[in-house]
Amino acid sequence: MSFCLSRWVSVCTLLLAMTVPAKAQFSDSAHHYIKYAATGIINRTNAARSFVVNNALSFSISRKNVSFNSNGSYIYGEQDSKLTNNDFIAGFNFDLFKTTRKWYYWGLANYTSSYSLNVNNQFQTGVGPGYNFINKKEAELVISDGILFEASDLQIDSTHKEIYNTFRNSLRIKHRWVISNMLSWDGTHFWQPSLSHFDDYILKLSTSLNIRLRKWLSISSALTYNKITRTNRENLLITFGLTVENYF
Repeated sequence: MSFCLSRWVSVCTLLLAMTVPAKAQFSDSAHHYIKYAATGIINRTNAARSFVVNNALSFSISRKNVSFNSNGSYIYGEQDSKLTNNDFIAGFNFDLFKTTRKWYYWGLANYTSSYSLNVNNQFQTGVGPGYNFINKKEAELVISDGILFEASDLQIDSTHKEIYNTFRNSLRIKHRWVISNMLSWDGTHFWQPSLSHFDDYILKLSTSLNIRLRKWLSISSALTYNKITRTNRENLLITFGLTVENYF
């Protein structure tokens, strides 16, 4: 578990490193948002034992025309003392004119290392446009698209590694609905096919349901599905836990 702790410390350190320089660019009118979610599931019987824990941290700074967002997550899981998940994701993105116009622009940089998906290292960076269909406090529906450059180190099987580069189209659908400020449903979904081989694609689906207990505290359930056809691997996680968030 010391390795798990060191990975999570790395997430927090990376988030701070990415957000501190951005913070200096804003005046007192800047808005800040921080969110931490700890979810998981444990199953124990007389014959078997399994567990998965998911820690996720995000931080945002925004003004009228621009916002900077950073996020990191670490998933660790075992089944009968055998490793099933050791997945680390960290990313940074910015949105330009997202709060003031229907059409806006985005850019991102992401790093992924995933035992469950056979990804040793993967780096993605790209830019593109987005469109706000709905952008209100109670509801949000955003669709964006763009081109990513990806550099990957994949573990195809126990003896075969593959290191390659590719350009991908990245289609994202993001939604959020809030009911009576007590119940919220959030989702972010990506489809990323390679421009050179259409059967080489990445699918990421993430949805969460939150019941607010306090202004800053919610009970959360989350469903996450990932698929990478290049490694022929996929994972599905359904977890429950708590989310802490604050605007300042």
